[in-house]
Amino acid sequence: MPKNHQKAYVVAVDMGYGHQRAAYPLRALSRDEKIINANNYRGILAGDRKIWQQSRQVYEFFSRFKNFPVIGEIAWDIFDEFQAIEPLYPKRDLSKPTIQLKQTYSLIQKKQWGKHLIDKLALKPLPIISTFFIPAFMAEIFNYPEEIYCLCTDTDVSRAWAPLNPHRSKIKYLAPNHRVEERLQMYGVKQENIFVTGFPLPDELVGANKTILRRELGYRLFNLDTKKVYVKRYHETISHHLGERNVPRARHHPLTLTFAVGGAGAQRELGIEIVRSLKKKIKAKKIQIILVAGIHNDVNRYFHDEICGLGLRLELKNHQIKIIFGTDKHDYFLKFNRALKHTDILWTKPSELSFYSALGLPIIMAPPIGSQERFNQKWLRTIGAGVNQEDPRYTDQWLFDWLDSGWFAEAGMNGLLEGSTCGADNIKKILEHQAEELDIIKKILHY
Repeated sequence: MPKNHQKAYVVAVDMGYGHQRAAYPLRALSRDEKIINANNYRGILAGDRKIWQQSRQVYEFFSRFKNFPVIGEIAWDIFDEFQAIEPLYPKRDLSKPTIQLKQTYSLIQKKQWGKHLIDKLALKPLPIISTFFIPAFMAEIFNYPEEIYCLCTDTDVSRAWAPLNPHRSKIKYLAPNHRVEERLQMYGVKQENIFVTGFPLPDELVGANKTILRRELGYRLFNLDTKKVYVKRYHETISHHLGERNVPRARHHPLTLTFAVGGAGAQRELGIEIVRSLKKKIKAKKIQIILVAGIHNDVNRYFHDEICGLGLRLELKNHQIKIIFGTDKHDYFLKFNRALKHTDILWTKPSELSFYSALGLPIIMAPPIGSQERFNQKWLRTIGAGVNQEDPRYTDQWLFDWLDSGWFAEAGMNGLLEGSTCGADNIKKILEHQAEELDIIKKILHY
């Protein structure tokens, strides 16, 4: 019998944006619609908090230090080796645990890292859905009595995501695509413990039966295809997938480019370089720019001061340029999703936001940071939904050439056709043990 309306503990970590962004659309599945941060929950033990803080500080240090001339790149490359993803081919057994994974298990077992959280959840056991592998490992090591699900948050994953002894593990994986499914099997995870669900996307950007997505993509296509090259050539395809009423016929909002920095605040300078290049276009009201500072007030102040320094104070005041800044992650996600609804082009490093291409958002990719982002970059290029940035100093030239060619419109449609927008619904079905739906899910997620 299916467990209708089954609730769960949705567990994330407050490190960057990726793991919490994946958890955000699953709020309705969680108890009290709250997300538990394994590294920052009420009552967390001081020793547990310290271990989490140390790991976060190391990552953020190297992310920022990467931009330091010469030595920064070398230091990052050495650090990234510990989290690198092996080439997929030749296909082989990759189940041997890495040093990083052994160290993680040692910390959990010897320091009892995370036991306090798992024991606390076990008092009123519900299934756990973790968007990071470490809380899932903690739950298994400390004998959590309910089901443990681990949601992968990139288009490919390293060995660190699979358990130390994958053949004996009871952790069930929610994979965003078939590449991750195949990779987890190479790491030794049993096939019956892997479900291909897609990445969960915010319902406010998808809507029931994709009504919101189709409507907004129709508006977007009008801006993305200035000479109507793509729209005229593929009118029937657009009409079939969006519905005739959503075929682009008129302007709904100004051409809008959104640039988002990463969780560590990296690449903020790139955002200002983009604004500098587009200054004349912004003043002429040919494009609107949204700069996403996330929850970093220093990035927020940097954007504001630099924009004013470029002589664009008035454009900031009249919202020709906008800065998104949230007081916390929840506030940030609300504002970011609201802005994405009327965004035409998303410019960001290929993080978990790569999956947002399924909303019909063409993505300009900033240089990737880390092994997993290089795989996300390759995936976006493969499905035709993303492209590497050209020289940002000349954005005012190449950006509008691409708009004239219709490429952005094509990329938007490719994202819709090749991506998945049903991740949250599919996870809900799995949580409720609707086994009869699972074969349908696998057929839908063919990529």
